[in-house]
Amino acid sequence: MKKKKIIVIGAGPGGLAVALLLSHRGHEVVVYEKKPVVGGRNAALHLEEYTFDTGPTFLSMVPVLEGIFAETGRKLPDYLELQKIDPMYRLAFDRHRQLLATNDPEKMAAEIDRLFPSHSAGYTRFLRREAKKYRKLVPCIELPYSSVRDLIRPRVLRALPHASIFSSLMGVMGHYYRHPDLKIAFTFQAKYIGMSPWQAPGLFSILSYIEHDGGIYHVQGGLNQLSLALARAALEEGTDIRTGRAVREVIVRDRTARGVKLSDGSKETADAVIINADFAHAMTRMIPPRHRKKYSDEKLARKKYSCSTFMLYLGIDKIYREIPHHNLIFGPDYRRFVRDISRDLPLGTEPSFYFQNAAVTDSTLAPEGHSTIYALFPVSNNRSGIDWESQRDRFRQKALDLLESRGGLTGLKKHIRVEKVITPRDWEQQHDVYLGATFNLGHQLSQMLIFRPHNRFEEFANCYLVGGGTHPASGLPTIYMSARITADLITRG
Repeated sequence: MKKKKIIVIGAGPGGLAVALLLSHRGHEVVVYEKKPVVGGRNAALHLEEYTFDTGPTFLSMVPVLEGIFAETGRKLPDYLELQKIDPMYRLAFDRHRQLLATNDPEKMAAEIDRLFPSHSAGYTRFLRREAKKYRKLVPCIELPYSSVRDLIRPRVLRALPHASIFSSLMGVMGHYYRHPDLKIAFTFQAKYIGMSPWQAPGLFSILSYIEHDGGIYHVQGGLNQLSLALARAALEEGTDIRTGRAVREVIVRDRTARGVKLSDGSKETADAVIINADFAHAMTRMIPPRHRKKYSDEKLARKKYSCSTFMLYLGIDKIYREIPHHNLIFGPDYRRFVRDISRDLPLGTEPSFYFQNAAVTDSTLAPEGHSTIYALFPVSNNRSGIDWESQRDRFRQKALDLLESRGGLTGLKKHIRVEKVITPRDWEQQHDVYLGATFNLGHQLSQMLIFRPHNRFEEFANCYLVGGGTHPASGLPTIYMSARITADLITRG
């Protein structure tokens, strides 16, 4: 195998994973990261003595990451301390109706019957049918897609009858459950891809199955440790990680990526360039328009994007020991809420939201007797035209009120010692997320598989993509899958 010099733009989880794999395979890999730390939206956020995850807080499909470490001769537990979360999460439909989800089938069946009598039979069918669907679909998403021919490969054709392509995610759950709240309990995972479960393709029912089959994990110190572990392993393999070095432009000559131009004006050549930045941001900021036909500014603007999020990071001088680690609080009209944010409508509908109370699992994130509260409120992306400069403080107050009244964090406001807010405007302007769409391009069927930006970039040669904006999808496990797909494409040449 010929040794190549490879430049990776961005030290997010996908960029670090592909750098680790390619360095282990004998290539010379240089990672350029704009920020002073690695991780991207998977990095830690430090507020005085409190530590938060900036973005993802759920870890599932651990074997995907274990496989990346195993290929390089490493064991994941040597780099991270994982803890299984049980209950996985609290689902609060109102003040008196709360379901504690677990991946123990017997306990989960009993919990369902407690709140939804005689519905556990649907759960049994869900586990059986979705297990088969998972076994058929996952081998397909581990493949690259670059042409229509890829859709007629044998394993894809065998999986097609199980893909629920003519049904929505909510429609699939209708085969298992009658009660609308129970359907929501198994479709809220559509928030991981920033979509409404009434619009998300039915194939995404495997997201819920993945959690109920393999469970959800926390990493001691926060999920930010995932990227730190990848960076450590990559450095051990010889990867050159250069933080505080922003890429201004991908250098293209003769329809081939030749290297990058940095923000200081210097140029670095390479045999291949891998883009791990937010896809649409990278297209509009790093690749001159003359090199983009399929992804011109006008065509990018017409694509569908996920919702955004309003974030609250609170360091408090109290521990809510009775509140579980993960909490999902549903508003009185969940369907209208997700419809509104999916249609980029302004604020109005009573929010549904998520918050993490990590102190009940991990005491390392805050001083003794203190804790961290991470709260995520899905909102429309910046196509909505919401003026977050004027709405920020008003929405913050509303969010705190809801955390107290519906989330069960009684008296929260008086215990706040430090805090940070991130609005959709901040995601776009400070974190380089196109339209503030935190879950990247939408995951409609029209933007999946060959219709999603390819891992081997289509516009010119020797350029590759990794991360949530390419195949397979957003979310940590699929981002790690994209890293392996891209590494294999480069290895095969």
